[in-house]
Amino acid sequence: MSNLSWKIWLFSIVLGLSLVSIMSAQPVSKLFAFTLIVGLIAALSFLTSKGGKILVALLFIVALGIILYSSIEKGVLVKSVDTDSQIFKAGLKQGEIITEINGEIIKDKQSYASALEKIFKGFNETTEKKLEVKTNLDDYVFLTNETLQITIDDIPKTKIQTGLDLRGGARALVKPTSQISDSELDDLVAISRNRFNVYGLSDVNIKGVSDLSRNKFMLIEVAGSTPNDLEELILEQGKFEAKIGNITVFEGGEKDISDVCRNDASCAAVTGCQPSQGQYICQFSFAVYLRENAAQKHADITRNISLDQTGQYLNESLYLYVDEKEVDTLLISSNLRGQVTTQISIQGSGTGATQDEAIKNARLNMNRLQTILLTGSLPYKLEIVKLDTISPTLGQNFIYIILLTAVSAVVAVSLIIFIRYRKIKTSLALLLTSFSELFIILGVASLIKWNLDLPSIAGILATIGTGVDQQIIILDETGSRQLSLKERIKRASAIILTAYLTLVAAMIPLYWAGAGLFKGFALTTIIGITAGILITRPAFAEMIRRMESQ
Repeated sequence: MSNLSWKIWLFSIVLGLSLVSIMSAQPVSKLFAFTLIVGLIAALSFLTSKGGKILVALLFIVALGIILYSSIEKGVLVKSVDTDSQIFKAGLKQGEIITEINGEIIKDKQSYASALEKIFKGFNETTEKKLEVKTNLDDYVFLTNETLQITIDDIPKTKIQTGLDLRGGARALVKPTSQISDSELDDLVAISRNRFNVYGLSDVNIKGVSDLSRNKFMLIEVAGSTPNDLEELILEQGKFEAKIGNITVFEGGEKDISDVCRNDASCAAVTGCQPSQGQYICQFSFAVYLRENAAQKHADITRNISLDQTGQYLNESLYLYVDEKEVDTLLISSNLRGQVTTQISIQGSGTGATQDEAIKNARLNMNRLQTILLTGSLPYKLEIVKLDTISPTLGQNFIYIILLTAVSAVVAVSLIIFIRYRKIKTSLALLLTSFSELFIILGVASLIKWNLDLPSIAGILATIGTGVDQQIIILDETGSRQLSLKERIKRASAIILTAYLTLVAAMIPLYWAGAGLFKGFALTTIIGITAGILITRPAFAEMIRRMESQ
């Protein structure tokens, strides 16, 4: 294997790392990555040499299967935790993997439900039950009189993230009725995202997009929602209120709030952190500027409110509501009692297992509050340009059919290549290279956390088709005997490079066309053909060169 060129080594390493990236949702060992790369090199060495190294390649492939199977973690993934539950107070967090409950092994959702059924079957709710929950990160022991207040799912087999086309839900393309700038679009997205969170919709993707005419849109995707639910949330602008008791002190927007300090460390910052009961708590503070009428109303309401035991705060708190749903409770400093002031300080905190995590959460909470206070309601009237519903069953069936078609097409092309050139190694090399491009694209998508939707799958298929065409060009050019083998490969590479530049030029405007709805197609196509021109085409050409020189 030492006589392999750097092109084949690079191809093997990139392909191996791509596969590891795809499967890194599971705790795959470093030994697996090493074995995978060595196995690929052994297979490539067999293809490009006279000797028979097929046995070595097969042994490595078998070893890969054993290592992969043994490294797959069993359990269920915690998707969310009720903040009022005992297990939340014990410390369980979203993203942990439950592996045991009271000594019973948890393999999947079915075994999880079975374990809880055994524990709570015939259980008297007036007493408390001891639960011992073991996860991949920690062990939790607590008493409770209710079942676990969490939502769970099976551990994902890969790190590939799928778009709404494959998961199911509702999608809306929304446009403000008035022209807005890029910064105003960013504010609209932030406000909308916060508003959807208030309504308990956690699996929401909201982003600003624009078309080639520079029209600004908001693309909203909600998994598991219906078009009617989505339409109702979008078209209602919402209402923000700050109340003391049942009295509204001020409302969001320009009526009562003149400004909110953001992006200025002198009036908006994390002020300090301290450890508390095995975790860290970090405080933040930022300034809110009220208009005169709101400042006077705040003074009138707080004038007769007593102080708490510490003397630092009033006995009444400031409650923040969005569409009459409480989103936060804030303490009122004692120096604000009865004072007509247009500047007040909003304080809060964030917690975390480490100080860095607590600081991060404090800043997130501060940004969220700043957005709410700046305007709890949507600042612009919106109109729905396009509203779709996607069935997850339809999406799964469609991706199965389309991938089956792609695999069948590549195998059929390889058979045609074998019939045309009468060389088994050539057909195997084309087959390996075509499938490797698929895994490299998926590996990059996993690395950058790109959601694969139907346009992305179409881009993958287009990339595979383009790759097959270019490999046939290499085969035809190397088959000619008019020039030296080196010159023939060089001429084929020049043709492929020209085709690559032309295709990239065509994909760039498509990236923004249709308000970004074709972005997945453009991005996956560019990733695939770029990986081809830099990695797989040179490696394929080197394989063919070695085969021709034998």
